Amino acid sequence: MQRDPAALKSALAELEQRHLRRTRRVGLRAGLVNFCSNDYLGLSVHPEVVSAFQEAASKYGVGSGASHLVTGHGPEHEALEEELAVFTGREKALVFSTGYMANMGVIGALADQTATIVADKLNHASLIDGCRLTRAHSLRYRHGDAAHARELLTTLDPSIETRLLVTDGVFSMDGDLAPLPELARAARESGAWLIVDDAHGLGVVGSSGRGVCEQFNLGAQDVPALVGTFGKAFGTFGAFVAGDMDLIEFLIQKSRTYIYTTALPPAVAAATRAALRVSQLESWRREKVLALAQRFRRGLAEVFPESRPGTAIQPVIVGDAGHALAISKALEEKGFLVTAIRPPTVPAGTARLRVTLSAAHEEHQVDALVAAFQEALAA
Repeated sequence: MQRDPAALKSALAELEQRHLRRTRRVGLRAGLVNFCSNDYLGLSVHPEVVSAFQEAASKYGVGSGASHLVTGHGPEHEALEEELAVFTGREKALVFSTGYMANMGVIGALADQTATIVADKLNHASLIDGCRLTRAHSLRYRHGDAAHARELLTTLDPSIETRLLVTDGVFSMDGDLAPLPELARAARESGAWLIVDDAHGLGVVGSSGRGVCEQFNLGAQDVPALVGTFGKAFGTFGAFVAGDMDLIEFLIQKSRTYIYTTALPPAVAAATRAALRVSQLESWRREKVLALAQRFRRGLAEVFPESRPGTAIQPVIVGDAGHALAISKALEEKGFLVTAIRPPTVPAGTARLRVTLSAAHEEHQVDALVAAFQEALAA
C-alpha cells in the first residue's frame, strides 16, 4: 500500500462498507452477560487463582525482567512446566509468553525452507503464520478431512526429510474436533511430526479435561508435539509446548519466539498453577459448561437442526457479515454480548455469532439467550 493517507482512508472505508471493519470494546456495561469469552471454566476470577497471582506478585514483582535464558526463568516457571508435563502425560513442557509464539516457535524450530508442511485449511492464524514464516512448502487439506491429509503426505517426494502435519485440536471458530486418530496414523506412516494446538480443548474436552488427546485416548507417541494455552479454560495468560525431553531441549536451543522474548511474569505462572489445580479438583466446572452447551444446542435445534459440536464453542452461522452484525446488536439490546465473527477470520459467506459457554453462566441465562436468538433470527 502506498504511503498515502488517502489510500488508508479508502481501505478503511471499503472495510466499513463491507461490514468488515473491526472495533474495540472498552469493558462491559453493567448487566451485560458475556457469551463470547474463552474463560470456559470461569477461573479468571476464581479466588484461589487471584490469590496465587497476588502472593507471587508481592514476592517476585509484576514482571520477569528478562528472557528465560538470561534471568527470567524462575521457580514458578519451573514448577508450572513440571506440572504441565504431568497433566499432559509428556516428559517435559516449555512455557511460552503467548499461544501465538508457541505455535510459531515449535513450527519454526522443526521446519525450514526444505521442509513440507501439511495443514488443515481452517487452522488458527498463529499456525498459518508459523507455517508461512518457515518458508517451507505448505499444502492445505480440506477441513477435518484426514483422508485428504494422508493423500497429501503419501504423495510427497521421498527425498523430503522434514514433514509436519499441523492441526488445531478444537477449531476455535467452529468448535469441532480434529480427526486426531486418523491424523496420528497418517503422520506415523509418513514419518511426519504431528503438531496439535489444543488451546480450546484442554480443561474442557476429555473425561478429566486433558483435551482432545484424552478424548481419543492418544498418547505422546501419537501426538509428539502438543501446544496448549492458559488464556482459555485456565483463565490466565501464556502458553506451552509439551513433548519428550529431546523435543523440549531442541526448542530451548532453536525456538526464536522462546529465546528472544521476555519470560512470562512469575505471578502469571503462579496463577496458572493454581488454575490447573482448581480445574482438576472442581471437575463440576467442565461438566457444567458442556451441559450448558448441550442446553443451548437443544434450544436452537428448531432454527438450526444441523449437528453441533459438543464443546464450549457453539457457532450460529448466518452467512452475511451485515446480518451477523445486526443480530449481534439485537442480542446486545437484550443484554447479551455475542460478537459477530466475520471474514477474514472465517471464510467468506460464513459470518457467524460465536457463542461460548462458561461455567460462570447459569441455565436461566442460557435459556434467555436462546429466546433472544430466536427473536433476532426471526426478525
